[in-house]
Amino acid sequence: MKGYDLCSIGSYFLMAVSLILFPLGLMLLQSGSGYYVEWWLVSLGGADIVMSFIFDWMSLTFMAFVFFISSNVLYYSVDYMGGDSLKTRFAWLVLMFVASMMLLIVSPNLISLLLGWDGLGLVSYCLVIYYQNVRSYNAGMLTVLSNRVGDVALLLAISWMVCWGGWNYLFSVELGYSYGMLWVVFFCFMAGLTKSAQIPFSAWLPAAMAAPTPVSALVHSSTLVTAGVYLLIRFSPLVEDYWGIFGGALLFISVLTMFMAGLGANFEYDLSSIIALSTLSQLGLMMMILGLGYTELAFFHLLTHAMFKALLFLCAGAIIHSCGEWQDIRMMGGLALSMPVISGCMNVANLALCGMPFLAGFYSKDLIMEIAFKGDLNFFIFLLGLISVGLTVCYSMRLSYYTMWHSWRGMSVSVLEDGGSYMIPGIFNLTAMAVSVGSFMMWIIFPAPLVIFLPLALKLGVTIMVVLGGWAGLMLGWGEGWKSVFWVLSKNMISAFVKNSMYLLLRALGGFSYFKGSDMGWSEALGSQGVYRKIVFSGGVSQWWQDNSLKVYLFTFFVWSMIVLCVLYL
Repeated sequence: MKGYDLCSIGSYFLMAVSLILFPLGLMLLQSGSGYYVEWWLVSLGGADIVMSFIFDWMSLTFMAFVFFISSNVLYYSVDYMGGDSLKTRFAWLVLMFVASMMLLIVSPNLISLLLGWDGLGLVSYCLVIYYQNVRSYNAGMLTVLSNRVGDVALLLAISWMVCWGGWNYLFSVELGYSYGMLWVVFFCFMAGLTKSAQIPFSAWLPAAMAAPTPVSALVHSSTLVTAGVYLLIRFSPLVEDYWGIFGGALLFISVLTMFMAGLGANFEYDLSSIIALSTLSQLGLMMMILGLGYTELAFFHLLTHAMFKALLFLCAGAIIHSCGEWQDIRMMGGLALSMPVISGCMNVANLALCGMPFLAGFYSKDLIMEIAFKGDLNFFIFLLGLISVGLTVCYSMRLSYYTMWHSWRGMSVSVLEDGGSYMIPGIFNLTAMAVSVGSFMMWIIFPAPLVIFLPLALKLGVTIMVVLGGWAGLMLGWGEGWKSVFWVLSKNMISAFVKNSMYLLLRALGGFSYFKGSDMGWSEALGSQGVYRKIVFSGGVSQWWQDNSLKVYLFTFFVWSMIVLCVLYL
């Protein structure tokens, strides 16, 4: 069977299953019921080893979304991977990846969950090293070793749960607070942080972009990176007794991850890396609302984010494919004219990511920020969360400007096609979902009207940061025109004001003795020359410390943030 045949057949099959599962999930949500299936395997030392599965509205809805996105990604791959001689292997790997995710979604048992969890790690490694070169090998090793930390944490949680004679964490809720269960929750907490790439396990997520773009669309939207968030959502009944211990830590780590990812994306010029860092930022947002205890809202944003992020990756893949596999956004431009369909869909995804009314991201992101502001946040967490919202809009506008709105440059001159015949249907399907899934799912998950009363300053805070972030993103992109004129005029006005002020001051003081004893004497040693020498020395030390490395700077900021947090709490 040829690779493109397998991709097409797999796409049709996954779409059919998705259309069956979604209505079933809605029915279970309306009835408030679910189904639990348990298969006893063997009993060892008084502990029963069983395979258990849970089918409720959350698992069926999430599976429907994963199947829908996977179907469009496979259909899209017929064109994207058309010139690859190993298309069949690629298609089988994607199907195995989806099967591992399904096993993880329906497992309330740590044994069966570990099979899906390890399956995701193994198949993701095979997909990251799909292009067999040094960069892919290094990225694959970083990905698999980082995820092994979470795998070990799950194994330790399994070993602790031997004390209760089983590994079903849903039935462990009745045990209440205990020292042993505290360790189980801690290990599952660590597993969720590693799989969802929260600080300090964030490095593997941008590195995983070495995989083919269709795989990145699947990994970064609804499968691998969301497994950690989904695990903590499933564990939420068990975690409630321990939330006073882990909730604050999760909140702090997630907000720092949001800020770090948003700041890093504004310094990136690689198209795929920018979108990968945006995924990291949105995972931080999901973890933030989980840290506040709103699991259904985190799941809601998980679903909406899956749609517009998959769309964003598929549009980026079409652009990269049409530009001769070139990914530097500085070499792109004018794509709104040469690729109007792809550019329009990508703008929809970018606006949904920014939370533009009334796209998918607006319903979840706006609700998350308002509920977060309603809670008891300290000023540090509040400020970083607010700035992170502005940074999201900033890098989104910067990305759109460089790729679509700027004049023609470099590789974009040779672009003569607007995607392929197999690329467009999947992109159209996801565009329709990126527009409508937010309002549709909000009516279903939150049928009662949600009205949140906040002071006017907090209500306008997010809007002001969004506007400032959009303006800053365009300013980072524009390097000519009125920006240059505005900058030159501002600099000349400030310079003229300082010079005239100093001239009048010297005229007022006057006298040769002043110039000899003060201006040419002590003011040189303690003033301009002394300050210059000190600045040169400190700048050399600072350059030696930072070495122009953004990672060192972010690490220093993290250490400083921990010190500030300790001071605030102590």
